[in-house]
Amino acid sequence: FMRNALAHAGKSGRRVVSAFMATAFAQDTPEAARQQWRQVADQLRPKLPKLAALMDESEADVLAYMSFPAPHRTKLHSTNPLERLNGEIKRRTEVVGIFPKEAAITRLVGAILLEQNDEWAVQRARYMTLKTITAMSHDGFISVPAGAP
Repeated sequence: FMRNALAHAGKSGRRVVSAFMATAFAQDTPEAARQQWRQVADQLRPKLPKLAALMDESEADVLAYMSFPAPHRTKLHSTNPLERLNGEIKRRTEVVGIFPKEAAITRLVGAILLEQNDEWAVQRARYMTLKTITAMSHDGFISVPAGAP
């Protein structure tokens, strides 16, 4: 979102706009973040109406991560891990080039995803674990196995 938003700011205003928008992400509560987001949009509206309109349209999507518990927010505010994973899948499938059957690509991508899952599982400080996600569950569908850390 920030890349798209800063494209509306022009080269000279990118730093200021980025700093303004960052104030919304620094808030502790979802209500405070929404209020700050609207305040920033209103401040930018006279000089950058297209950016303010973009902020109005995307407020719910951009601030959706604020509805999660505070410890999860730092892990959700960026799509970098997903972009990195998609890049790895692309890199490894381009090496093969043409797959003989659909099942072959399913096996390769499945293996890449399993490998990534294992990496994420051992990096507890960086990613959410099943144990931390279970605390958010309101139903019995998520459960932690007895031997889980």
